[in-house]
Amino acid sequence: MNDFAGMEELLSDFLLEAGEMLSDVDSKLMELEKRPNDSNLLNEVFRGFHTIKGGAGFLNATELVTLCHLTENLFDKLRNRELTLSAELMDVIFAATAEVKQMFGALQQNQQPAAAPAQMLENLKAALEGKPVLRAEAKEPGNAAVSQPSTTSDAFAPSPVPSAQSRGVDWDALYSALTGTDIVATVGAARDPEKIAAALSEEESTKKAFGRRSNDVPGATIGRRDGDVAVKDAKETTIRVDTERLDQVLNLSGEIGLTKNRLNHLRSDILQGRHDVDTLRELDESVTQLDMLVVNLQNAVMKTRMQPIGRLFKKYPRLARDLARSLGKDVELVLTGEETEMDKTMIEDLNDPLVHLVRNAVDHGVETIEGRIAAGKPEKSLVELSARHEGDHILITIADDGRGMRPEVIRNKAIEKGLLTNEVANTLDENQCLELIFLPGFSTKDEISSVSGRGVGMDVVKTNIQKLNGSINIDSVPGRGSVFTISLPLTLAILPVLILRLGDQSFAVPLSMVREILSVTPGQLQRISGRATMVVRGEVLPVLPLAQLIGWDASDKEPEVGVLMQFGNSSFILSADGFAGHDDVVIKSLDTFRPKGVAGVTMSSEGDIVLILDIKELLSDVRGS
Repeated sequence: MNDFAGMEELLSDFLLEAGEMLSDVDSKLMELEKRPNDSNLLNEVFRGFHTIKGGAGFLNATELVTLCHLTENLFDKLRNRELTLSAELMDVIFAATAEVKQMFGALQQNQQPAAAPAQMLENLKAALEGKPVLRAEAKEPGNAAVSQPSTTSDAFAPSPVPSAQSRGVDWDALYSALTGTDIVATVGAARDPEKIAAALSEEESTKKAFGRRSNDVPGATIGRRDGDVAVKDAKETTIRVDTERLDQVLNLSGEIGLTKNRLNHLRSDILQGRHDVDTLRELDESVTQLDMLVVNLQNAVMKTRMQPIGRLFKKYPRLARDLARSLGKDVELVLTGEETEMDKTMIEDLNDPLVHLVRNAVDHGVETIEGRIAAGKPEKSLVELSARHEGDHILITIADDGRGMRPEVIRNKAIEKGLLTNEVANTLDENQCLELIFLPGFSTKDEISSVSGRGVGMDVVKTNIQKLNGSINIDSVPGRGSVFTISLPLTLAILPVLILRLGDQSFAVPLSMVREILSVTPGQLQRISGRATMVVRGEVLPVLPLAQLIGWDASDKEPEVGVLMQFGNSSFILSADGFAGHDDVVIKSLDTFRPKGVAGVTMSSEGDIVLILDIKELLSDVRGS
């Protein structure tokens, strides 16, 4: 059902602008909590709700208008000093902004949003009249992994657990109708409504918490009210671009057009038999100029896709604040490097890993207020989220000043959970022990809570980072804190690759995984347990023929080239017939048919098709065998 037939374009524009405005309001509210008397902040938040209300009015979204109107009036009184901002009032305001975002979810589904909870509206009205409000924990923003536990207020309490009868078939009545007996009386059990409700609640929670699929979206809220609509997980298809960057693209396109005309003229001269030195020199100059212009155009187009990562970062202070309050901690999330730019599509894919890491820092990383006082630390914990460029990569770090991680504790926990054996554990160094937290099912928590304990967080982080051709490293000092460092390429649209030859076919491997190119001679290869190995600077490394990885028949020809590859913590040598250099290529995906181990294809300078290999997928087959 479409409640906005004929208004789709207006709705799309509203959601784009109002979403950014609400995100900005959230950031301003975090600042306002530190400076409650700042008039500029109060005015900016007031204008934000006023603008959202006006746009919702055009769409006849009356429930959204009502909620924004009450919140706007509240800020009008705050900025006119008729009311004073308190912690309880901030909780009500944060809850209102979370409800506005929930309503945006309904609008994205082309449905009118349901009314806000009655108790929330009553709290806003009470605050407007200067009456005390019931303290309530604000819901986390839309990226939160689970809904937070409620406090004493009924305003945001979970909905009552429906009885078995209200869920559909009354199994007791059905059994009695068929057999003429009461199943509960037959087995001698007593009906305890509270136990039944608790069991049903646990069953529902378990169903939603376990069995997460790889394509599940971290951050889906558990326990929505009737009438709530989930936010679409489709990625945005629009982007804001500085007009100067578009002007640069236009100018370069014009210059390329002029160079093309010059080349056409030279082509006509050559076809007419003019092969003199001047004509060939002009041809060479024109081709060189065209090459330079195409490279500049490629860079200019890539810049139009680059967006400040601050648009993503500004979501997390609110998330950290709400989670810390629910856990009884005092945490401040500090952002640096928000102006750092990277590809917009990568920014969207980074959201889930960063949500997990920020939540992990607040939940596991930093201590409670009592624990920090006992350790001689300030009561307030600091978590820093930063980004910076380093060469052709971007580094994102999440650092906390908490308790840190002890490698031996992590190792023992992994053994206890059966994730690795004692023999393997004893061979691990400290860094390898820290990386055990990325194993599926690993958690240091003995009890499962609404925040953690299920072991489904950090493995998702590493998997998603690797999908972006990135890596993640851990540095931790017990008692002082931990630092997670994510290294990512600036863009995935263009991939630097090394081109290898196997017979007459060309294959490409990501240059980021290549550490060294070696010549391979039969005398250098040694057999250990039937497998080919090679010693490189005192280290024995396995040699994997490219033909074996892709499933080709083994050739009698000895490999001539070995490429030292680094994948995660594993190193190996990939042998091939030769290599044809390196290049920056544009990956073309194979939508209808993708052979196993092939990430995509590209075209070589000679016009040949080059297969780009997915090394991770190919290695999984080798390990499995």
